[in-house]
Parts: sequence; structure tokens; C-alpha cells
Amino acid sequence: MKSDNQKYKIKSLASNVGDFTVSLHYDRRLYKQDIAGSKAHVSMLAYKNIIEKEDAETILKALDDILYEIESDQFPWNSSLEDIHMNIESRLFDKVGTVAGKLHTARSRNDQVVLDMRMYLMQASKLTVNELKKFCLVILDLAEKNIDQIIPGYTHMQRAQPVLFSHHMMAYFEMFYRDIKRFQSVYESSDVMPLGSGALAGVTYPIDREYVADILGFSKISSNSMDSVSDRDFIIEYISSASISIMHISRLSEEIILWNSEEFSMIKLPLDYTTGSSMMPQKRNPDFAELSRGKSGRIYGSLISILTIMKSLPLTYNRDMQEDKEGFFDTYDTLIAVLSVFGDMLKGLKIDSSNMETPIEKGMLLATDIADYLVAKGLTFRDSYSIVSELSDFVVSSNKELKDITLSEFKEFSEFFSEDVKNITPSSSIESRNITGGTSTKMVSKAIANARKKLSELDDNEL
Repeated sequence: MKSDNQKYKIKSLASNVGDFTVSLHYDRRLYKQDIAGSKAHVSMLAYKNIIEKEDAETILKALDDILYEIESDQFPWNSSLEDIHMNIESRLFDKVGTVAGKLHTARSRNDQVVLDMRMYLMQASKLTVNELKKFCLVILDLAEKNIDQIIPGYTHMQRAQPVLFSHHMMAYFEMFYRDIKRFQSVYESSDVMPLGSGALAGVTYPIDREYVADILGFSKISSNSMDSVSDRDFIIEYISSASISIMHISRLSEEIILWNSEEFSMIKLPLDYTTGSSMMPQKRNPDFAELSRGKSGRIYGSLISILTIMKSLPLTYNRDMQEDKEGFFDTYDTLIAVLSVFGDMLKGLKIDSSNMETPIEKGMLLATDIADYLVAKGLTFRDSYSIVSELSDFVVSSNKELKDITLSEFKEFSEFFSEDVKNITPSSSIESRNITGGTSTKMVSKAIANARKKLSELDDNEL
């Protein structure tokens, strides 16, 4: 039997190179895609009579044996062979001898590598969409469970207007639903079969690319061999989409961390999703939310990395592209883990209703409603705005709450105020915003129902 070096005619590398070119420690997770791609390719070669059918059957059986060895932890990994592709091919030589060399007919390592990555990205995109769908359902359940709970809405981190907690959570549903659509687009970008592009110029054999695409589940084949082997846009799109999604997670994390603090005391996190202090026994820290917020940095780093790798590469394949995988795998693993853990944490989140009333009653959260009240009495909004601004200054300087202002005090600012101004409450403020996209109970309930319908339609349609 030939040695590994004889099989591949590998020239000796400089002694100080070491493991510099080795990618096996991370690309070995592509084994299923690599074997599936090889099986489809060799089947096509036999179908087109480029190789003998008996040889193809021998190779196919050996590839199945190799798959079993890998999945049963019996495969003899060899890091000197650098990557998953060479390890599998070497093992194929061990099993069937020189006939293994026919597998690489009409195929280059360049189109083989990108085939594996496209297949992996298609599956990764599907799984990411599924995790996002589950996460969205958690948000919908949390919103529906607390449909009537009023909280202060903020701008500039200052109390602004009363909103429903459910409306606030539905804002995050919209974000994560957009993420779902982005990852569906990543699937579409990945769904292009590149095999047949060769090293860069195509191949001279009468291959059937559509045959291979059909076996592997691709709906399209690549149109330009040079672009095909050098395109990594689909990986960039996944990491970019993940960066946006983890940004949404980070924003929600920040709010949960604030709401869970003693200063806000608006929510309580489940104890098994908080941790204690090493010194202060009274503390329960929102570490899972903090870590989720922090994970944005590593995903952003992977995006900058792949963009930097690709930004000045000439056509076609360059070895720099080997660096496309590690950042992607880390991004994928990180996002899936965060969605899973964060979703479970949200399931146990409890609203502290008793602490919600104080921030709603204090201050001037109803100022806009009072201005709108004056508009309904016949004033322009600008005049109403000026009057209520002066009223707000008076309330603050008098150390009073709006509910404590008497009708006579109201009238000092405008003769248009009458007893019905006292009918303006947080609840009336909420229910008055009964427009599509508004925070009224009716509209939020409708939004939740529509959101569930959109998610169910995702279940009914393949990506």
C-alpha cells in the first residue's frame, strides 16, 4: 500500500511550518457534506460512463464505511493530511486501493471545498431559522401572558409614555422575524451547486451538473466557474445576518439587565438563570443576559475577519479562504447557543406588577395625552405643546404628581381644561392608541395573532 505522501505526492514543507496549514481540527465537522458530495459525484461519473459502474459501486460502499467509522469514533484521523477532504480520500485509498483515485476525476479541491460549505450553510440556515422561530414563540407567549401589563416606555432612557409590556415585547418579535427572513435569504444564497467548476475554468469531461445538484438537493447550479470557486458571499451573509440577530439579542439583554436591577425592579429572572457573587452573598447577577450581550463582540469580530480576508483577493481561489470556516463555525455555534439559553431564560421571566405602577404614576408620562386633549378642545398642537410644557415644569417644581393637580391649577395654564381632564389615565392613554402598530390592547392582541399566523406559515413552506 502506498504511503500518504506517495498517494498525494506531497512535497516536504519547511520544518518551522508545523501545523500552520492544518484545518482538520475545525473542518472535520464537514465530514457528512464531504462524503455526500463525493457519493453524488462518483454516481454521476458512473451515470455518464466516465468511470466504470463497478468502480463507482466500490467507492460508494467504501464511503459508507468511512461515514460509519467517523460516526462511531473509529476513524484514524491524521493531522499530517491537513484537512477533512484529504483524510477521507486517504482512508478511501486504504480501503479500495488505486481505484480510489478515480473519485477525483472531473473535480478539484477548490470546487469540492465550496460544495461542502454550501451544503453546510444550507443546513445551518435551516436550523438557525428553526431556533429563531422557537425564540419568537417564547416572545409571543410572554407578550400574551402579560397582555394588560402597562410599563413606562422610554426615549433617551427617560420615561416618555405608557405602553403595554406586550407591545414592547412585540417590537422584539418584529426584529427577530426580520432575522428569520434574512436567514432564509442566506439559504437561497447558499443553494447553488458549484461542483463542475474545477480549479477555476470548468472541466473537460462530459459531466452532468444538474444530476449532481438533484442528488444533493440544490435548486440551482453556478453560472461562472471562476466566481463559483472564489465566492464566499454566502458565508459573509450568514455572519452578517448573525451579527444583526445578536445585536437584537444584545438590546433585549440590556433591557432585561436594567429591568432586573433594584433601581428598576420591573422583572424577576428565574433563579437558575442568575448567579451569585463570590463575595456578596445577597446578590443574584443576570450573568446569562450579560454573557449573551457580550457574545455580540465575537460575532462582530468574525464578520470583520471574513470581510477583511475577502476584500482584496484576486480571482480565483487563494489559500486565505481557508480562514473562512473557523469564524463561521464559531458564529453559528454561538448564535444557536444564545438563542436556546436566552429563550429558556425568558420562559421563566416574571413581571413585578407592584413595581410597575410607581414609574407610570410618577412624572409626566401623560403629557402628550393632555396636549392631544387640548387639541380636541380646539387649540393647535403647538399651542397645546407649549401649555403642557409649562404645566410639566410646574408639576416637577412643586414636587407633585400629575394625578394630584387640581382643576383650578390646570385652569391656571389654560381655560380649555375642564373636569374631564381627570379622565386621562395610563389605561386611557393605552387604549386611545387604537391604530395599526399602536399600543392598545386590541391592536397588540391582533399583532400577536398575526405574528402566530406568520410563524405557522413558515412551518407550511419549505425554505
